[in-house]
Amino acid sequence: MLKDSTKRTLRTILQTALGVAVVLPAVVDASGIPEALPWVAGALAVAGGFARVMAVPGVQTLLPAWLRTDDRGE
Repeated sequence: MLKDSTKRTLRTILQTALGVAVVLPAVVDASGIPEALPWVAGALAVAGGFARVMAVPGVQTLLPAWLRTDDRGE
């Protein structure tokens, strides 16, 4: 099985990728860095939201074993 640190890294990558994917069209449309900064904050907020939801014990049981951080899937 994967180490706990590896699982946490994979979860962080997944959460951040989802957050960036949500705001990517707006970032592409933005013409300058100052206009893109709110979208970066939005991506971080989405990633943080996913992190909180994925930490809920009920959600842990729904995740594939390689994303779980508890011992139930091993």
